[in-house]
Amino acid sequence: MNKTNPKVDSHFSNARKWKQEMQALREIVLACGLTEELKWYQPCYTSEGKNIVVIHGFKDYCALLLFKGALLKDPKKILIQQTKNVQAGRQVRFTDVKGILKMKNVLKAYIKEAIAVEKSGVKVEKKKTSEFAVPDELKKRMDKNKTLKAAFHALTPGRQRGYLLYFAAPKQSKTREARIDKCMPLILDGKGLNDDYSASRK
Repeated sequence: MNKTNPKVDSHFSNARKWKQEMQALREIVLACGLTEELKWYQPCYTSEGKNIVVIHGFKDYCALLLFKGALLKDPKKILIQQTKNVQAGRQVRFTDVKGILKMKNVLKAYIKEAIAVEKSGVKVEKKKTSEFAVPDELKKRMDKNKTLKAAFHALTPGRQRGYLLYFAAPKQSKTREARIDKCMPLILDGKGLNDDYSASRK
């Protein structure tokens, strides 16, 4: 098994939920020869510097997220698209250690395929930024604030997509407006959501 990372040790030690499940996933991933790192406050596993998989926990489940899962064959039909807007990543979800151990060999096969896909250089064909809907709240804000509009359009396509998806997610207009207000300083500063994690999540 590959060497563990002290930063990830600390992350798992401080986890409030899914501690055993995430540790079981960790052992499986490391057995595939990946390098363990901590990125975006999550255990991330890489091959030759390229992101392959992340282990993360949610309220109702913990999951293995394969960065290019959309390109995998998925013979067991276990890959889940987290939301309709997620283009490349796919999750495999678990709620107990038993379920993880039962799928140990399957998970290893998927991870090894993911490594091969990354090495091949194949990329997920993503939608263009222009294909994403712009929330009305953001449209109105940019119509009134030309500086904000210029700053938003000066962002990289990836950063623009990140904001569009983040702003559009809430069902209530009030919440969408609050998210825009909160992220305005980041946009004006030319930053994306993940450039300042603490300020980007509500």
